[in-house]
Amino acid sequence: MSSPAWSVSGLCLLTGLVMVSEVRSFNATRFNGGGTQCGEYSNQLMDDGMCRIVATLPQVEGQRCPDMFRCTDEVSFWLHENEELKRQLSALRETVSGLQEELRNHRHRVKVLELQAEERTHLNMSVEQRLHDLEMHYTEATSLLHIQGTLILDLQNQVHNLTEVVDRVKRSPGCLLNVLHPNSMMSSQEPHHPPESPHMRNCPIDCASIYYNGERRSGLYTVIPLMAGVPVQVYCDMDTDGGGWTVIQRRVDGAVTFDRTWGDYRDGFGDLRSEFWLGNDHIHDLSTQGEYTLRIDLEDWSNKHKHALYQSFSVEDEEHQYRLHVSGFSGSAQDSLSWYHDKQSFSTPDSGNICAEISHGGWWYNQCFYAHLNGVYYRGGHYTPRGRGPLGPDGIVWHSWKDSDYYSLRKVSMMIRPRSFRRRVSP
Repeated sequence: MSSPAWSVSGLCLLTGLVMVSEVRSFNATRFNGGGTQCGEYSNQLMDDGMCRIVATLPQVEGQRCPDMFRCTDEVSFWLHENEELKRQLSALRETVSGLQEELRNHRHRVKVLELQAEERTHLNMSVEQRLHDLEMHYTEATSLLHIQGTLILDLQNQVHNLTEVVDRVKRSPGCLLNVLHPNSMMSSQEPHHPPESPHMRNCPIDCASIYYNGERRSGLYTVIPLMAGVPVQVYCDMDTDGGGWTVIQRRVDGAVTFDRTWGDYRDGFGDLRSEFWLGNDHIHDLSTQGEYTLRIDLEDWSNKHKHALYQSFSVEDEEHQYRLHVSGFSGSAQDSLSWYHDKQSFSTPDSGNICAEISHGGWWYNQCFYAHLNGVYYRGGHYTPRGRGPLGPDGIVWHSWKDSDYYSLRKVSMMIRPRSFRRRVSP
């Protein structure tokens, strides 16, 4: 049985307006009364602003549908709820907008804090760097103070030693008191002639000067080279070939090692009464204050003696690596020095010269040597490459005598005196 359609005129709430509508047709919307299905309804806004409500009332035996206007009340309630939700949504949007603004402010504050943290970190790093730099400066200053203290102590020792030497020079016969004034010394043009008056003698500049001052005994004396003007103790040989020799090197028993550094060879080392190297600075000062002759005495392990004499000998200063100048050979031993070592620079094992490293001594090397008087002391003379110097010969060698680099001499000495030296007959 079909359900009748009712068209009802009444009040309809739509978007806050009260309008009069009429029921014209049915739709498929149901409306309930007390939980019981009693029909369907629909609403529609017309062109003229009227709200059309259509309801279908089924014919159900024993049941009655509620009043039609109850449905419109529910619709009004729902519309009211909808408006309430809209207001809540609007309030929620405002809340969200406020939260977004707070979030932006919060992010801004976070950014500011991050920048401040970066500045603090940079500041801390700067402070740490400055602290590190200060620590480095403190360490350097401490090292410099230590070095300065060492230098001061060394200078004090040198002054003390120099004072003792000067006192000895002042007390020595034949030396004026103004020993440190070059004008009071002998002229470099005539340093070795006997003085005219025995009462007005100047300070000796070498052993020849001491000889001319009347000393005829070999031993230790103090001289003051013209170029340096500083006293230096030397050993004077007053016996060999007329005397007047200033000894600059001697080897006798191997008691002193000659495997030394550049500084040792520069300043000198050993015992002047035994084995020693006078020092390249002193050798330079002595050999360049005039024209000097070099004499080298050699002795082998059979007690045989030979010598080499060179009419010209001098050594340059440290700035020029103590370059050797030697020429004018004569003597009982064949020349092993001037023809091969002349104009060679001095080298030591620590100076980077491979010959000096292999030969274990300081010398005027030239790929590497034919004469080497500062080598290792080998007792008995003969030695082999399987000894201390497996890379090459390193003994006390004068090649032209033994015709071998593996024979080490027993005794050698080097000494100089002025070329113009003349022996005096003692009264």
